[in-house]
Amino acid sequence: LFLDSQGLLDSSLMASGTASRSEDEESLAGQKRASSQALGTIPKRRSSSRFIKRKKFDDELVESSLAKSSTRVKGAGSVESGRCSGSEPSSSEKKKVSKAPSTPVPPSPAPTPGLTKRVKKSKQPLQVTKDLGRWKPADDLLLINAVLQTNDLTSVHLGVKFSCRFTLREVQERWYALLYDPVISKLACQAMRQLHPEAIAAIQSKALFSKAEEQLLSKVGSTSQPTLETFQDLLHRHPDAFYLARTAKALQAHWQLMKQYYLLEDQTVQPLPKGDQVLNFSDAEDLIDDSKLNSLLPFHFTSELTVADRRQKREIRQLEQELHKWQVLVDSITGMSSPDFDNQTLAVLRGRMVRYLMRSREITLGRATKDNQIDVDLSLEGPAWKISRKQGVIKLKNNGDFFIANEGRRPIYIDGRPVLCGSKWRLSNNSVVEIASLRFVFLINQDLIALIRAEAAKITPQ
Repeated sequence: LFLDSQGLLDSSLMASGTASRSEDEESLAGQKRASSQALGTIPKRRSSSRFIKRKKFDDELVESSLAKSSTRVKGAGSVESGRCSGSEPSSSEKKKVSKAPSTPVPPSPAPTPGLTKRVKKSKQPLQVTKDLGRWKPADDLLLINAVLQTNDLTSVHLGVKFSCRFTLREVQERWYALLYDPVISKLACQAMRQLHPEAIAAIQSKALFSKAEEQLLSKVGSTSQPTLETFQDLLHRHPDAFYLARTAKALQAHWQLMKQYYLLEDQTVQPLPKGDQVLNFSDAEDLIDDSKLNSLLPFHFTSELTVADRRQKREIRQLEQELHKWQVLVDSITGMSSPDFDNQTLAVLRGRMVRYLMRSREITLGRATKDNQIDVDLSLEGPAWKISRKQGVIKLKNNGDFFIANEGRRPIYIDGRPVLCGSKWRLSNNSVVEIASLRFVFLINQDLIALIRAEAAKITPQ
């Protein structure tokens, strides 16, 4: 009996547990259904009951936060009632809310316009400040003070020194923007309010003088010796005419400047002398004595001159020593060219700009550098950066035949036939030699070569 009663008790507890669990599941399902109906955009999705969750990307986090804000706005009654009842949403519910906006279903039309408007408003000031990067708050304050003083943008452009160089058109556009563009004027005013008081005082001290101020200063006589008390008294007698940041010292400095340029009332500009009395530049140069100038030169300048003179003499001496090494003469070809051959020229390599005379039995071709001196510098003919420093060698054999050997990396073309590195080819009269797009005609002095062949034939039988 005891076992039977215990079994009945266990079965009744299990039944009550399952009933309570089914009631909780029904209540949760009803809350989910109500929230989904309130949102209207979140479809029913299958979710896994696994505890492992994948990480959210930045865009999903933003969308999930927007979805949560939209649930607060639209489904406030059902969601808030569920939260106030003390039942927190399960992990599956959180997963549904976070993943729901990533579906391709379009969002509700209500929050979208407000969102786009907020984004546009936040981006607009950033674009404006990016476009107005050259104009600083100090420049704006200088511009405003100068225009209020002179009422002339041309005078402002000529007389005010801004932080960077602005053209007259840029000054005009900036002034009109400060007047008529509400966004730019608002940003400029906010930036000017943030300036330090000392910076504002320094900017105000640089304000241009108006015509009324200069007229009052011009009344002070040029022959008198005004002191700071004189200009301080002038400030007290005309407080409305002078700018608020003017000081007696600033007035004295400007008065001295006006006196220097003959702008005071009791001053008259002296006319220039006419006739032979005017001293021009050439006459003044003739009056200079060079011997006196040389005696007044500083020591370091004379030492530099002596060093430069010594260096030039050394270069001239080196060129004179290399004269005997030059076996090839280079002449520029003009319309009336000199004859190609003489008694000492064996052959000629004629190009479009220059010609190279071969006066020894062996010459080297290539590109001359500071460390590498060769007989035929092809860079005189044209662009030779693709030519090796020692491109080839032309030799004259004892039998009177000319051969060219390629010692560079690029091939040499003889009458269109390539001669590769390490190979050689026989040159005949009027052969076309092409080296890195530079073309030459090889001309042989037939009379001199005939004499060489005759001498070689006489020596061979012996």
